[in-house]
Order: sequence, then C-alpha cells, then structure tokens
Amino acid sequence: MGADDRAKLMDSLKANRRSARGRATSSSARPQAAAPKRKVYDFKELPQVKQLQMHRAAADMMGIENPFFRPHDGLAAGTSVINGSNYDNFASYNYLGLNGHTKVNEAAKAYVDKFGTSVSASRIVAGERPFHAELEAALARIHGVESSIVMVSGHATNVTTIGHLVHKGDLVLTDSFVHNSIAEGVRLSGATRMNFPHDDLDALEKMLADHRHKFDKVLVVVEGLYSMDGDFPDLKRVVKLKQAYDAWLMVDEAHSIGVLGKTGKGIAEHFGIDPTEVEIWMGTLSKTFSSCGGYIAGSKVLCDYLKVSAPGFVFSVGLSAALAGAAIASAELLEQEPERVAKLQKNGALFLELAKEAGLNTGPSAGYAVVPVIVGDSASAATLSNRLLAKGINALPIIFPAVPEKSARIRFFITSEHTEDQIRRAVETTASELDAMRADGTAVDRLIKATR
Repeated sequence: MGADDRAKLMDSLKANRRSARGRATSSSARPQAAAPKRKVYDFKELPQVKQLQMHRAAADMMGIENPFFRPHDGLAAGTSVINGSNYDNFASYNYLGLNGHTKVNEAAKAYVDKFGTSVSASRIVAGERPFHAELEAALARIHGVESSIVMVSGHATNVTTIGHLVHKGDLVLTDSFVHNSIAEGVRLSGATRMNFPHDDLDALEKMLADHRHKFDKVLVVVEGLYSMDGDFPDLKRVVKLKQAYDAWLMVDEAHSIGVLGKTGKGIAEHFGIDPTEVEIWMGTLSKTFSSCGGYIAGSKVLCDYLKVSAPGFVFSVGLSAALAGAAIASAELLEQEPERVAKLQKNGALFLELAKEAGLNTGPSAGYAVVPVIVGDSASAATLSNRLLAKGINALPIIFPAVPEKSARIRFFITSEHTEDQIRRAVETTASELDAMRADGTAVDRLIKATR
C-alpha cells in the first residue's frame, strides 16, 4: 500500500471515529425514549453477526466467492463432483479410501436391514445393541488397550469426557494447537487450563515443575496428528514427563489412527511405545473409519465408568446401526489391508517433497495425511482456493480464527486414493496460482482497488 493510500485510509478511520463520538454525545444529551417492545429478537443486531456481514461485504468487494458449503454431488474420495463437474479432491478425511468401499457399504446396509436406522434410546436405557460391543472391541484391539466406549459425536466425546473427568481444583495442560472440542471440554469442567506453545515440550516440562504441586489431578492433552499443521509430538518424551510428574495423558488420535504407524495403529505404533502407558486415547469415526461419531479407548475401569456417568453418553442416543456397521467394516479392512496405510504414507511424503521443492510454505508438516500451504492472510487463502477450483482442484482454505490471520492457509488432505499425477498437478498448480496472486498485490491492495 502506498503512502497516499495509507493516509487516505487513516483519514477515513479518524473521520468515522469522530462521527461516532459526535453521535454518542448528541444522543446522551437527549432524553431517551423507552425502547418499543418487540416480539422476537433480530440476530442481525448481534455484534458477531455484524462483523461477519462486514467480512462478507469486503470479500464481495474483492470478488472473492465464498469457498465454503459447496455441495458435493456424490462420494468424495480422490475425486469429487461439484455442480456436475469433476475435481481432484484434497478436502476430505477419507484417508484410506474406505468411505464408499463395497464391503463398508454392504455392512451398513445389512445392519440397517436388521436393526433399522436408529437404536431409538440411550444405550443405558434401551438402546444397547450387539454391534456396539463389537465395534468397541475392534477399537480397543486396534489401540492395544482393554476397552473403549463409542459416542455419537467426535466433538462431544472430548467435551463430555474432559468435562466429566476433571473439575475445579484440577489442572489441564494443553498444546496451544489442540482442537476446539478439547478447549470446550476444559471450559465445561471448571478446571484450570494452561497452554504450552505448540510442540514445545520444554515449556510443558517447566509448567509441570512449576504447577503440578498446586493441583489435585493434572491432565496433559496432545494430538496424535495436528489437523492444521500435519505434525505430531514426541510421544515418548510426553509419556516420560507425565509419569515423572504423576499426571494423566490424553492423546487425541482423530487424524493419526490409520495414518501413523506401519499398520496404521497410530502414534503409539509409530513410536513403538506401550499404549497402556497412556491413560486416555480418543479418536473419531469420521476419518479412517468412514462413519460418524467418537470414542474413548483405555482401561476397562475408565470405559465402564464413563458408560454409567458421562453426560454425553448417558443422556444421548446410542450410535445407529448404519454408522456402527460402516465403522466395524472399516476397522476390519484397516487390519486386513495395511498396504492402504503404506500407500497413504507414500503419497503424503511425495506431496510434501514436491511442495518444498516448489518453494511452498508447508510449515512443520511431517507429510502424512495433512499438508498445509501457508499463504498469509485469510483473503488470499480464500482467493487461492477459488483459483484452484477453477483449475479443477478442490482444496479448502483455513482462515482466522481457526488459525492466526498471518497463518491462513490451504489445507491439503492426502489419501491412499490419490494418484501421483494428481499430487504433482496439485502442487504445480498451487505454486503457479500463488505466484500469479502475489503479482497482483496483497489483499489490502486488492480491497483498495475495489473501492476506487
């Protein structure tokens, strides 16, 4: 932005502030009439809604089409159909290509034929079905622990489990990049929460040394694979730290089960640690297991306790037959076909290698299932996503507040179903479109041009 443009922008902002102060002074000098009663609240008056509308207006001025909520016309795998056109798809969690697999579809249909579309009650009341125990046994086996408990929502699994197990007087230490569901669970619990900088285990150790003695229970929460950056913690060291300070450890494996480890059994397999040394494993059914829901895996005592006391389980309907059937079949395929994991890992490594060679900023990604391309501001990320779509590539932007504004990005989800040609085309197109965008100036420059 040139000096003249910056001066004009500052003058405009100052004038708006003076005008607002003048209106406030004038308003305070007049008697206030009673506000008329209204039948219903207009949510347009919410400050958050007004801010969202301003962002949308600015995007419209810059000609940025909304990249979100585009309906897909069928199965989203390595390719997808949007508005009748085929696209290379890098925006889905179908890491092992099991969503849409013949065996998975057949299992879901068979379970529906026998049990219907709903279990029609919470499991503790009358919703328990044989497939619940079958699925929980499979998940416990994959994680290498005694038991598991399945819930109807991944987000709710974290919220209700953390919110139920820790309380006021306890401490939860979380990596600063953990998922919203973890943060919400801590907030619900009333426990004290402290963030340590992302993947900074020295900082975690110092927090434990400084604060462990002040609290009753201490829970450390990390993720097996961070969904925004595609990296993962040194789990061996995290386990040693929690043992040294008598803390609990919870590992969210939403994006790492089926992805890390030689046979896809997650970060414990990747590091070769005993999974029973971790108190709480959490995962979701919507990625590798091509279904929907969440689960906790760990000791039988823990899972039995949650089944009779965790609000998100006790007061929620049980997982439906179709979802359980799909997840059971997916778990079986994960164990029977480890070559899917090998192909996924090969594809991720290729994408990361090519992206680095092209000069793209991939942050700390380890090149497994998630590789971000960091572009800067949110407007640029949305613009790049739209430009990629125009070239036949579906990859979605991650913008503020999901990530810091300066770290807005395109997030590429890699699957076992992507071909080498698709990966090479995605990287080459991203690099060329990003270069073309930068030649046009920054998002602020484009906004100023739009207002002239």
